[in-house]
Amino acid sequence: MGRRNGMGGEERRGCEGGGCDIFRPAAPAAEPLFSFGVIADVQYADIPDGRSFLGVPRYYRHSLAVLRRAVQSWNASPNVRFCLNFGDIVDGLCPKHLSLHTIRAVTREFDAFRNGPAYHMLGIHCLYNLPRGDLVAELRMPSPPGRAYYDFSPCPRWRFVVLDAYDFSANSPAGLAGEDRRFVAFNGGVGDAQLRWLGAVLRGAARRGERVVVCSHLPVCPAAASPTGLMWNYGEVMDVVRRHEGCVVAWLAGHDHRGGYAVDEWGVHHRTLEAALECPPGTDAFGRVEVYTDRLRLVGSGRMPSTEMMFSFSSSTEIAASAA
Repeated sequence: MGRRNGMGGEERRGCEGGGCDIFRPAAPAAEPLFSFGVIADVQYADIPDGRSFLGVPRYYRHSLAVLRRAVQSWNASPNVRFCLNFGDIVDGLCPKHLSLHTIRAVTREFDAFRNGPAYHMLGIHCLYNLPRGDLVAELRMPSPPGRAYYDFSPCPRWRFVVLDAYDFSANSPAGLAGEDRRFVAFNGGVGDAQLRWLGAVLRGAARRGERVVVCSHLPVCPAAASPTGLMWNYGEVMDVVRRHEGCVVAWLAGHDHRGGYAVDEWGVHHRTLEAALECPPGTDAFGRVEVYTDRLRLVGSGRMPSTEMMFSFSSSTEIAASAA
């Protein structure tokens, strides 16, 4: 199943290839309250296939076909009310004179989703191509102009928080080891103003008895991602989450293309989603998340394993939410 990690959670890393479950889900006892689609790291560019700096193959053109099949799958599921794109909609190798054209090619695929809105978040490859303000407008983020973080409630008693993981970023120092390896130039952090905003959103959610799912391009749990994939100030961000224990039930992220899963000692499920970019032709990596009163159930496709995320009913907030 996994190992215990420094945060007190149990790690469950993804499988190589496809056709396997991180945690094989039990048959649901009832219909979900609602569902939503998920996809991460499309990183489309109209360029030949290549490799990462680690030598992992990348399929820049095929990733758009993965997204197209994801949208078709979500459209075929009437209970999928919205979809979430976990950032890096376009690759940094995209020729810069084609950046806007390429981003619009990808958003047109999301526009084919008929059941509801598509919500986006920023990844570092997005920022390699366009300024933040232009991206917020092109991706139609429901936030004030130039701000790339927001929240929404698709159903009573449920709230989704989308963070901007690149409030600040800079070149990294050399010679890093362990979790300090997260201080690399392609990661970033959440600034003070956004931290205060997050705290206010979680206070309001706790007061209303809402469950919260936090979404970010960058993971925040060392057991659910490699050290080089973590948010710079993940400890500060998780401190805000812990001050409202029982309110946040899951943290969903992208960025670490291999994916991962862990549950921390506060009962928060951390699921890092596998990248569409690294799907060879004929394979996929996307899913839909079914939301129940007692769990989230990721139904994965292809290289994205399915994951059952059961809630802990240890706090008054969770018990109140489940009884509503």
